[in-house]
Amino acid sequence: MEMTREPDKLIEIDLPKVAKSGLWLTGLSWILLLSALVLIKGEFSFTFTLWTFLSFIIGYVFLIVLHELFHLLGFRIFGKVPWKSMIVGVNLKMGIAYATTNKLMTNKAIRKALLLPFWTTGVVPAVLGLVLENGVLIGLAAFLIGGAAGDFAMYKELRRLPDDWVVKDDPELPRLYVYKPERVD
Repeated sequence: MEMTREPDKLIEIDLPKVAKSGLWLTGLSWILLLSALVLIKGEFSFTFTLWTFLSFIIGYVFLIVLHELFHLLGFRIFGKVPWKSMIVGVNLKMGIAYATTNKLMTNKAIRKALLLPFWTTGVVPAVLGLVLENGVLIGLAAFLIGGAAGDFAMYKELRRLPDDWVVKDDPELPRLYVYKPERVD
């Protein structure tokens, strides 16, 4: 189903503002998670090696890719979007990785797809990092939680709208086109 009319609402994300929010969210997450780790371990110790640095970089790239793949999985599970209608990539000019589709989804479905990566690549590594007392996992979790700032910004705007409104993702920009369902062609 294609939309041939103007959207009822346009949601645009301000990338510099989201980047600033992401930095704050990363820092706050890291402080909270490290504090929880200190409470669990009963002490604070920090070891920095080439191996921890490399494992962090490799883990970060892996989790960013996984983050975007979980968006696609969310599109499939919650929005019933066919795999062939999904795209994943990196926009180096904007400095973002992205997952998108040219198919319409309900507001309720896209909100779930927006938050799925936060839970799977942010919260799960945080819990594992605390259980395993692993600082690298804690750091990765903090970075991926902060990296979900754009998803949170879109979610915040979408939650103000009814669940049955229809949403189309812009394939090139951090922008959503939102339509009232009674006007869907």
